[in-house]
Amino acid sequence: MAKILVADDEPGLREFVTDSLELDGHTVIAAKDGREAAKLLDERGFELVLTDLKMPGMDGMQLLRKVRAEQPEVEVIMMTAHGSVADAVEAMKLGAFEYLQKPMSGPDELRLLAQRALERRGLKDRVDASTRHVETAGPPLTYGDPAMKPVVDAIEKVAKTPATVLLLGESGTGKEVAARAIHSHSPRATKPFMAINCAALSEQLLESELFGHEKGAFTGATERKRGRIELAEGGTFFLDEIGELKPELQAKLLRVLQERAFERVGGSRTIDADVRWVAATNRDLRAMIDAGQFREDLYHRLAVFPIKLPALRDRPSDLLPIAKTLLRQIAADLTRAVPKLTSAAEKKLQACAWRGNVRELRNTLERAAILADGDVIDSDHVWLEDNGAAKTGSRSEDPQAIRTLAEIEHDAILHTLESVGGNRRRAAELLGIGERTLYDRLKKYGVD
Repeated sequence: MAKILVADDEPGLREFVTDSLELDGHTVIAAKDGREAAKLLDERGFELVLTDLKMPGMDGMQLLRKVRAEQPEVEVIMMTAHGSVADAVEAMKLGAFEYLQKPMSGPDELRLLAQRALERRGLKDRVDASTRHVETAGPPLTYGDPAMKPVVDAIEKVAKTPATVLLLGESGTGKEVAARAIHSHSPRATKPFMAINCAALSEQLLESELFGHEKGAFTGATERKRGRIELAEGGTFFLDEIGELKPELQAKLLRVLQERAFERVGGSRTIDADVRWVAATNRDLRAMIDAGQFREDLYHRLAVFPIKLPALRDRPSDLLPIAKTLLRQIAADLTRAVPKLTSAAEKKLQACAWRGNVRELRNTLERAAILADGDVIDSDHVWLEDNGAAKTGSRSEDPQAIRTLAEIEHDAILHTLESVGGNRRRAAELLGIGERTLYDRLKKYGVD
């Protein structure tokens, strides 16, 4: 079921719309005017907005423009009196899904229209990646620390060119976020952004995902499939974890970069590859070249414009802004208000080494938000997997205070499992391990 926001300055109509939509099992939040609705949009995630056209302060048209500019995936239905239908039609030109005339005769028309809007929203989510940008999994490119200025300057300069970019840096430093920033500032911004993780798929699956395949190309290929390179036509293709690419696929990728063409698996027709390439790795590709694990000619094709992203510990003034951005995303996922960090919680975050960078920070904040179960995150809610190790790496020299890795692991797993109500899959995600690994550890601890 969907999360729906209703904005209207008439209490009776707000109640009617809320009750009608809740009949279908939707979660409905009501706002008394446009300003309150705008605040809720910033704090929570919604799939559909129903707004009155005429409201004091911020009217429905202004609210629509805000949604279209900041959350274009959200559908908007305008509610209007008979005399302002012309304005409602104008709103549809700006991107509203439909309009409803007031007064409404009953709940059926409202519920049907909401269902249609949500179906279109679902269709957008399922539509082929060749016609839309892939949603980002990380935060926007948040920066302010001097260590990030060379990175931002480089992104802005290279984005305007067709040059191939190689993003370097530790795992979790935001390389995909940087790739999306390059795409969004490029002339290809209106075309698809396609991403693939070279470490996430087997060699055969990865080849099929990249190049596509013809019917009968291999067992299970029951129909022709267009590859992601083909689907990214005119846009940007992001190759994450490029250092994990197997030698045979390295050779095939090199040909695509050189000739800007390829064939589907099992096919003979040459297909043009009009894409802009961005690759990323946390590995030392030059060392891999020396070890015979990575092609030097492919490296030089990818490293036309290398950019190294600093670790989170090397950009300290960005830590809290990034944390607050992440908390807004987490609050939307948990369908609750954005929690505030106390000064004690902030100090605890700033004292951590963050070896896992932004990815580790997000996991920590999500656990804290679950544990807080309210609007304030205090230091007690900030549970650090490195047992609160400061950036200096110092610890108490008291032998009684020293704990083994097995003890730390045991407490980390049980604490996380408890914080998510025993949900093993969610606990495994937060811990960054496989569900099977978690099961084996619980069996070892004798936990059912």
